[in-house]
Amino acid sequence: MGDLLLARHGETEWSRAGRHTGRTDLPLTSTGEDQARSLAPLLAGRRPVLVLTSPLVRARRTADLAGLTAAESDPDLREWDYGAYEGLTTAAVRCTRPGWDLWTDGVPPGPQLPGESPEQVGERADRVLSRLAGVLEEGDVMLVAHSHLLRVLTARRLGLPPSQGRLFRLDTGTLNRLSLEHGRPVIAEWNIRP
Repeated sequence: MGDLLLARHGETEWSRAGRHTGRTDLPLTSTGEDQARSLAPLLAGRRPVLVLTSPLVRARRTADLAGLTAAESDPDLREWDYGAYEGLTTAAVRCTRPGWDLWTDGVPPGPQLPGESPEQVGERADRVLSRLAGVLEEGDVMLVAHSHLLRVLTARRLGLPPSQGRLFRLDTGTLNRLSLEHGRPVIAEWNIRP
């Protein structure tokens, strides 16, 4: 049985500023590109049987710079659709909605973006995990995507509700490994940098 390897894309201007970046397709900063390159040594010796990325440029570029050139794009790995909160920081949202919490409150629709609830993101994560079940029997699988989506996917892999993704802080340009212990999914490594 293989491990499920997760990499969050490198830094973007908005991730550095703490802005919610869902469907906005931003490039990596120079720091983000360095973070992506730094993943390559962490992956040395691993030969994933499948590499999937979000279709957004920041994830695809991270995969390329990490040496994962045979990656396939999967639309279910795109980041949470933040709806009306796209581009805003949590502090900015809380100015008009005190006490707001993405993980329990979700987001309202925006003019161009419908927004998603934690459960809707969880449904996408479940679809990914379902497709990977047989592939993991063959070896490691690598996913390159986004913070909130990967946090929800981790929660679902561990048998937790989507909202429990809030427990797993995920930094830019890091490698994470979900494995098995006694047949149960576990976090084996988290937020690893070289």
